Amino acid sequence: MKWFVLRRLLLMIPAALGVLTLVFFLIHLVPGDPVDLMLGESAGVADRENLRHALGLDQSLPRQYEHFLRGLLRGDLGESFFYREPVARVIAERYPATAELAVLALIVAILIALPVGIVAAARPYTLWDNGAVFFSLLGVSLPNFWLGPLLILVFALKLSWFPVSGREGFASVILPALTLGAGMAGILSRMIRGSLLEVMGEEYITAARSRGLSEAAIWLRHALKNALIPVVSILGLQFGALLSGAIITETIFSWPGVGQLLLSAISSRDFPLVQGCILVIAFTYLGVGLLADLLYAWVDPRIHYGRAS
Repeated sequence: MKWFVLRRLLLMIPAALGVLTLVFFLIHLVPGDPVDLMLGESAGVADRENLRHALGLDQSLPRQYEHFLRGLLRGDLGESFFYREPVARVIAERYPATAELAVLALIVAILIALPVGIVAAARPYTLWDNGAVFFSLLGVSLPNFWLGPLLILVFALKLSWFPVSGREGFASVILPALTLGAGMAGILSRMIRGSLLEVMGEEYITAARSRGLSEAAIWLRHALKNALIPVVSILGLQFGALLSGAIITETIFSWPGVGQLLLSAISSRDFPLVQGCILVIAFTYLGVGLLADLLYAWVDPRIHYGRAS
């Protein structure tokens, strides 16, 4: 197991570096000059050149990339053009909000998908199952940029149950978490249904019925436990998708997380901050994937990650 974890940790480095390299060169191809955005078009030539030199933008692109890599080796992500603070500090202030939103969205998705998937599997090809199929398609099809404003109009503006935006207590995270978790709930409910139907045809389920166990005990103690094993491996990938989807959701609800920070950094051409946000998102995605693999091995004793794997 330790060799598997060590290998995965080492593979994270080139994967994250590849993402950062791509982002580094693409962000410099985006039209717009950060100096113009910071000083305005009426600034003098001397002021522009001095600021460009202070930010290191007067160097060639390969030289800037080399400087960026040297900073990474020292654990330095650079200084934000806009905030004039270390990028690591700016991201550290926003990361807890994104983590909170992603975790609660995952909880919302599980709380919705689990009963829907179980009911659909318990009554296959019935009205209940068709309703679950419709729900899953609806959850996957509705984009965040449409569902979010709809929830705001209904539950925030019309009913006044929740705040419109911001992060001011638990009530303010309900609508963003529901927006972010709806699509994941649709995917998980279909997976749970399919996995349960497959498990219910196994011989140990027949043996459990022959021993006189109740249907509730068979479904909850035997079928559901084994049906969730393949679902665990997908949760890691879906949780990583929540982080990328949070960019839109955080913008809609003015949620002060890394997603909103990344979008504002792109708009202001804050190159160091964009690169730092992408690095954090990439490592979080890879780290969650590793944890999902380890959890999969813990849930299923048949899985072993040895030195040869």
